[in-house]
Amino acid sequence: MISLESALKVLEEIDFHGFKAYLVGGYVRNHLLGLPSNDVDITTNATPKELMEIFEDSIPTEEYGSVTIFRKGVKYEITTFRKESNYVDHRRPSEIKYIDDLYQDLLRRDFTVNTICMNKNGEVIDYLNGQDDLNRKIIRSLGDPKIKFNEDALRILRAIRFATILDFKLDDNTKEAIIANRDYLKDLSYERKKEELDKIFSSPNAYKGIELMLELGLDKSLELERLHNVGPTNSSLGIWSILNVVDIYPFSNNEKELINMINIAMNHNNLDPMTLYKYGLYANSVAGSIKNIDIKLITESYNNLVIHGRKELDITSDEIMEILHKSPGEYMSKIYEDVEHEVLYKNIPNNKESISNYIKTKYKD
Repeated sequence: MISLESALKVLEEIDFHGFKAYLVGGYVRNHLLGLPSNDVDITTNATPKELMEIFEDSIPTEEYGSVTIFRKGVKYEITTFRKESNYVDHRRPSEIKYIDDLYQDLLRRDFTVNTICMNKNGEVIDYLNGQDDLNRKIIRSLGDPKIKFNEDALRILRAIRFATILDFKLDDNTKEAIIANRDYLKDLSYERKKEELDKIFSSPNAYKGIELMLELGLDKSLELERLHNVGPTNSSLGIWSILNVVDIYPFSNNEKELINMINIAMNHNNLDPMTLYKYGLYANSVAGSIKNIDIKLITESYNNLVIHGRKELDITSDEIMEILHKSPGEYMSKIYEDVEHEVLYKNIPNNKESISNYIKTKYKD
């Protein structure tokens, strides 16, 4: 957990150089809720150029006019007070103007709970009554929600994410505005949509987010036609496997492989030794959770397998060839699969003598 003391030290460093700086957004929100944060957002009247002079190791983010620094492995994103206007593609502003006014800077943000600030002394600054909504557990759009979501449609998914992760409610006006603007989600890149959806699906409270998206009719706008088929599960990849959108959304090769394994495991008995052996504990556990099979039972069954990989068989390929007096060939794969099956189902013990006798009896001419 990122300590408040560490975060305030960065503010003090900016203040030492004659600028104003405040913690803002998710870190302050989570701190007040007693929740951990993965990074820290800071807002300041120092320009990116001035920040880079203060922090020589800073990394500029030209697109947004901010800089990033790392302290003891913690990411701090520092952004200059600004006004934004003329949003394009329902995503990003075409004009950014640096200002020297914290209040005006806060007005451009998305939700009231993300406008709470903290100064270098650890004092909370709450111009827009974000703490009221925090205490009432409500996600409320800042200003006119229809304008906010029209400006940046990604805020729709952010609203769902915050309601999901924090277990908050969306206020009625925010819900109505989401419904009115939901088709603008089609204009967003699949990469950005997947980033938000991954955070929703990986939350322990993911099913709430899914129910919210269905309630607000986001399944069609997001091209998640099978969203209504998703039940409670403990895996984001399990959800993606049900949604079957690998050809639409961007997935890494590893994600694609795991999703494919889960889909195959879904069509088998997840307590069966061969299924557990071939598709592994993860894929079977996810498939089992979707089918409401006790994960402890799946884990116990997997741990009790006689072998978990071909290398654990008590015989080598050289020994098999010696038994059969044959050179290497495709026949080896068939024999290995057969022996794996017999050992897994405990028809023969996993020892060299038993396996050798089995191969001699069945395969030796």
